[in-house]
Amino acid sequence: MLPPEQVLFVASECAPFAKTGGLGDVVGALPKALRQLGFDARVIIPLYSGIRWDDLETLEGPLSVVVGGERRPFGVRLGRLPGSDVPVYFLEHHYFFDRDGIYGSAGEGYSDNLERFSFLSRASLELCRMLGWTPDVVHAHDWQTALVPLYLDTVMWGSSLYRLPCVFTIHNLAYQGVYGADALPVIGLGLEHFNAFELEHFGSLNLMKGAIYHATQLTTVSPTYAREIQTSAYGFGLDGVLRARGADLTGVLNGIDVDEWNPATDPNIAARFDERDLAGKAACKAALQREVGLPVAPELPLFGLVGRLTDQKGVDVLAEILDGLLELPLQFVLLGTGDPALERRFAASAERHPERFRAFLRFDDALAHRIEAGSDFFLMPSRFEPCGLNQLYSLRYGTLPIVRATGGLADTVVNYDEKAGSGTGFVFRDLYPGSLYSTIGWAVSTWYDRRPHVERMRHQAMVADFSWRRSALEYAELYRRAWSLRSGAQRGG
Repeated sequence: MLPPEQVLFVASECAPFAKTGGLGDVVGALPKALRQLGFDARVIIPLYSGIRWDDLETLEGPLSVVVGGERRPFGVRLGRLPGSDVPVYFLEHHYFFDRDGIYGSAGEGYSDNLERFSFLSRASLELCRMLGWTPDVVHAHDWQTALVPLYLDTVMWGSSLYRLPCVFTIHNLAYQGVYGADALPVIGLGLEHFNAFELEHFGSLNLMKGAIYHATQLTTVSPTYAREIQTSAYGFGLDGVLRARGADLTGVLNGIDVDEWNPATDPNIAARFDERDLAGKAACKAALQREVGLPVAPELPLFGLVGRLTDQKGVDVLAEILDGLLELPLQFVLLGTGDPALERRFAASAERHPERFRAFLRFDDALAHRIEAGSDFFLMPSRFEPCGLNQLYSLRYGTLPIVRATGGLADTVVNYDEKAGSGTGFVFRDLYPGSLYSTIGWAVSTWYDRRPHVERMRHQAMVADFSWRRSALEYAELYRRAWSLRSGAQRGG
């Protein structure tokens, strides 16, 4: 195998150890898929509270790095991604990471997050030196590790890590790591880096901007989102910077764990089924109706929604039309947490329509599996969605997604063609109450008037390939491109 053979992931999350969203899923799955392709992929994350520390091997130390002008000693523990031999190195610094939350608590980010994640970025590279292991490519993720490509190009001078190729993935551009200009000393870089082509952005310190300029290759989690973030509507002020590096920006769809999300083997659901035999899906629907307290009515289409209850997900628009929707012949089950005001609205609707709508305002992974398996349709009306995973789970379980044409939703759901009776879901463009209501109504009319089309679409959805192997092959090519670009530049310079 030609270089690169060794890839280091540096991230703030990695499932199943620490996860708040899609970032954790990617870092927990992609390295395993790369290992199967022959890569030596390794992961570095913080040792958070809640991780089973005693199950991990303690590595010899001590190590230390300077953050905010203060030397910070830390330890290292070693584990493995479940079901694999992928090493995961946990950085042990109790003051920074032994806390209730990953990024904050009670809805507020920790006031020292800049110090915490500067430490993560700097200490990860120091750990490589201690291990005597120099990766061919470093893969950093989101603003929390945005300093990695900068550190590789600056403070690692004189070491084997200096100017290593770095792939930087933007999972959600809405979060950029923006701080006041006076925070520059915290990250240990001089004033010369506070300029329009590195860290300065409208007078503030912007970590994401620095990473965009310093990384060898940039990725985000769907082709459509890669195009969207180069526009003013989705660029959150960095669209011009991203357009300048557009030739180095690639959208790679996230995959899903096809072993965990497999209706033929899923231990969380009432009956197993696959694309060849969907009889078990009807049993899953009846079991879900009983579990959530809805009438067991196979003739009614059952809609599901699992996710964060925030404006980004478009559920505020759903809340506006929900009472009207529930006058249609359908049932609806919702699972999620988020904005307290939205939680109250959905709870009130459930009280008004107990025979049609049930709301579970909590996190419950097993119930999420049962909603995916038992629903006929799945709703994702997102304002923006870099990739999205629930629509992929839905396709895998023969549950037809209803999505807004944005980001990864546009890339993964094929809109229903009434004439051909084909597609894998229902897609609309403009997020406003009328369009959302009409699209759900379209799905309801298809259920009652064109049921053979629903069955055909289910089969098309379930045979689609959204495995991590597909994504890993694309990343492997990006790593090779980054390695060739950086090694060629070093040979030339």
